[in-house]
Amino acid sequence: MQNMNTRFHKTIIFHKAVVFSIVTVMMIPILATLVYSISSRWGATILPDGFTFDWYVQLLTDPRFVHAFGRSLFICIAALLLSVVLILPAIFVVFYYFPKLDKVMNIMILLPFAVPPVVSSVGLLQLYADSDWSLVGTPWILVGTYFTIAVPFMYRAIANSFESIHLHDLMDAAHLLGASTTKAFLLIILPNLKKGLMASLFLSFSFLLGEFVFANILVGTRYETLQIYLFNMRQTSGHFTSSLVITYFIFIFVLTWLASRFSRGATV
Repeated sequence: MQNMNTRFHKTIIFHKAVVFSIVTVMMIPILATLVYSISSRWGATILPDGFTFDWYVQLLTDPRFVHAFGRSLFICIAALLLSVVLILPAIFVVFYYFPKLDKVMNIMILLPFAVPPVVSSVGLLQLYADSDWSLVGTPWILVGTYFTIAVPFMYRAIANSFESIHLHDLMDAAHLLGASTTKAFLLIILPNLKKGLMASLFLSFSFLLGEFVFANILVGTRYETLQIYLFNMRQTSGHFTSSLVITYFIFIFVLTWLASRFSRGATV
């Protein structure tokens, strides 16, 4: 028994050492970028000549950055609102009225990943180039494309929440108490989906905020988003670009952390 305990502890130590080593290797580029973003000058020396937060001040006070960040927020939030309005009732209909269609939906939601973004962008350009709707170069075409990107993430997360509740029992109890289907969905089912819905929103938002291919091809500099701004500023000071990357990383990290917290809360 003592030998088994010794082997068990050695295995745990080995696994922790492997995980710690991998995390350390992954953190080295991030830490180097962070140090470079707060260095006043860093040339041929091992350590920077000095430290300053002027690059972050310059970034956060740049109107172009503020506008690009605001545009990205607008597009992502609009796409997610559209996703909630369309996907949430659709999942309810599937699970409550046509549960056998869930397998079909699981296949359909993978279709956006079957076509590369470059191919989809070229197809959208050809589709709307001669259309009466001048969508190319406007944020509305990005809202539509971001909606298709968010569908797989939101459908799977919300579907898992539906599977964890007794949907038919809750609906039958609500009907016995005189509630309509719509009222039962809004007052009973929707609160039980809150954690799963919030987790899917945060996860989708963090993914959409980093999307570059659709934004670059469909709108470009005509509607400069955060990723387009980062791409256009790559020729400026490396310290300034590093501060932009770290700011973006921190924002995405916070969103991912919130999504994981909501996901853990949804599974309890």
